[in-house]
Amino acid sequence: MELKKSPKADVGKKSTMFMAVGLILSLTLTLAAFEWKQYEEGELMDLGMAPDDFEELTEIPPTEQPPPPPPPIKQPQIIEIPDEEEIEEEIEIDLDVEITEETEVEEIVFEEEPEEEEADQVFMIVEEQASFPGGNEAWMKFLSKNLEYPRQAKRMGIEGAVFLSFIVDQQGAISDIQVIRGIGGGCDEEAVRVLKESPRWNPGKQRGRPVKSRMQFRIVFKLK
Repeated sequence: MELKKSPKADVGKKSTMFMAVGLILSLTLTLAAFEWKQYEEGELMDLGMAPDDFEELTEIPPTEQPPPPPPPIKQPQIIEIPDEEEIEEEIEIDLDVEITEETEVEEIVFEEEPEEEEADQVFMIVEEQASFPGGNEAWMKFLSKNLEYPRQAKRMGIEGAVFLSFIVDQQGAISDIQVIRGIGGGCDEEAVRVLKESPRWNPGKQRGRPVKSRMQFRIVFKLK
C-alpha cells in the first residue's frame, strides 16, 4: 500500500529556502561585527592647569635714553666788503626852495684836506729807492778814488764783499751804518769810512715825497 506525503508535511522543499535565509543572516551579522567600533573608556586628561616649571623672570628696568645734544650754534657770518666797492645809499635832498632875485646864494668853498704829517719813521721798502748821485757809474769812480785796500788784508790775501746797512734821511744824509757781514783784515772798517765820506745821496721816495729809508749795500775788495 503506497503512502502519500502531505504537502504541508514535506519539509525537504523548504530546506533550501531556510538555508539561504540563514546564510544571509550570518553574513549580515559578520559584517556588523566588523563595522562596529568599540571605544574603551579611558582616564580623562586634565588640561586645565599646565605645570608651572618656568623659573621666575627677572624684571628688567627700562633703558633710559640720554637726551639729544643741543643743536650747534651758528656763528654770525662776517662779509668783507672791499674798499673799492661802492655802496649805494639813497640820500634825500630837499630841492623845494623858492629862489627870487633878492635871494643870495652863498658861495661854496671846498677846504683842502690837511696833509698827513708823517712820523719820523724809517721805511724798509719804498717806491723809489735811495741812490748815489750820478748812479752806479759815479759810485764806482768814487770808490776807486777814495777806497784804500788795507795792508793786513793784502798780506793775508783777503778778498770779498763787505755788506753794509745804513739809513738815508729825507735830505740824503747817511747815518746808523752797520756791518751785516764782513771779511776782516781791516776791510770792514775801511768800507764804513768810505761810506761816511760819500756825498749826500738821493733820498728814497714814497708817493712822490722824500722819506727816511734803510738801505743795504756792499763794497767789494778784490786784489789785482
